Amino acid sequence: MPGMSEVGSDWRFLDGIAMAWFDARSLTEGAALAGRILEVSPDISVDLRPTGVRVRLSTSGDAEAVSAAAGELGLAANPAGLQQVSVVFASANPSALSRFWQGVLDYAPAEGGALADPLWRDPGLRIRQSTELRPLRNRIHVDVVRPARAVQQANLGEASGPFGVRHSDPDGNEVDLVPGAELDEETETADWQAVFSAMACYRVTSPAQQHALATAASALADGTGFPLLVDLRPGLVILDSGKDQWEDDAHGLGLNFTDLAADLQTAARELGASADPGLPRFTQLFLDAADVGAVRAFWAAALGYTPDTRVGVSDIYDPRRLNPVMVFQELDASETDRRRQRNRIHFELAVPADLAQQRIAEAVSAGGRVRGESEDRWRVADPEGNEIVIVSGV
Repeated sequence: MPGMSEVGSDWRFLDGIAMAWFDARSLTEGAALAGRILEVSPDISVDLRPTGVRVRLSTSGDAEAVSAAAGELGLAANPAGLQQVSVVFASANPSALSRFWQGVLDYAPAEGGALADPLWRDPGLRIRQSTELRPLRNRIHVDVVRPARAVQQANLGEASGPFGVRHSDPDGNEVDLVPGAELDEETETADWQAVFSAMACYRVTSPAQQHALATAASALADGTGFPLLVDLRPGLVILDSGKDQWEDDAHGLGLNFTDLAADLQTAARELGASADPGLPRFTQLFLDAADVGAVRAFWAAALGYTPDTRVGVSDIYDPRRLNPVMVFQELDASETDRRRQRNRIHFELAVPADLAQQRIAEAVSAGGRVRGESEDRWRVADPEGNEIVIVSGV
């Protein structure tokens, strides 16, 4: 892995990937940087947010040119919010788990037996060999929402649970695989899927077309004040509302999101982009807790997340909406054996090296306990024993 001196002070290596965040005052300002980045390389991953731009490099050799482009546009790097969340499974049979979760998520095999989102949007999965017996139901599970046809094609067999969408892998780890639906019955929004987020994915044939769509989408969203997520991948533009944000009670703006979605669809089609309705995917992480308030406070501190303030909603989320939402539900306090059992799933959080100790201190102050430490890694448990490993990047 190259050292920081080789890529410049704007950049950090997290999970082996060079990334940077550049503060911006609007999506439109971020789209201007995206255009310059695409001139450097069409293979760079760019995430536009109303407050800035995250850039992830396919090769660290592009770092200097991207930093120079940001500087010429007056955009400063700010590594404080850079982080990467992944999900780790302990299993006696990693290959069987890998096959199951690859079907659920449509992920690609990655180094060391891991699974990775080919679109670099949802959390990576690592499956590690373990002989420790943990037979009871986890307090952690995963929710995945995909288009109805993709759920059917996953062919996981008969589902269970209160909503008829629950499946279990060979170790008993659970996923709710939820079929999405069209956002609206109108043809003006036919490109959009409701997968907890409202999402449309557009194939493009050139960096110029990709930049034009990102610019048009940014201008439309900025014009309404809506915090649209615009992600650029090679040959692809992903437009995303964020979880629930297309609903009136979540965004709190004087607009109907479907009107904005229709305008975005019109802009995309006029530019010649073509929708790929099979791509939308939303993933969130679920924790069962006897004391939801205490556990939720820990994870908000450990992850640097923001609590959702809506009544009856337990979500916490990345304020930059770059990492998965976490949701909490009440666990029967009488399930003492299940509460004592160590989960087969834990989370890893990669943060820049200069922020690791601060994040550990914040997690401990919120009720966490450091249970183990090795080089550049700290295992921290929440008040009920759910674990996160905080990993120091470079």
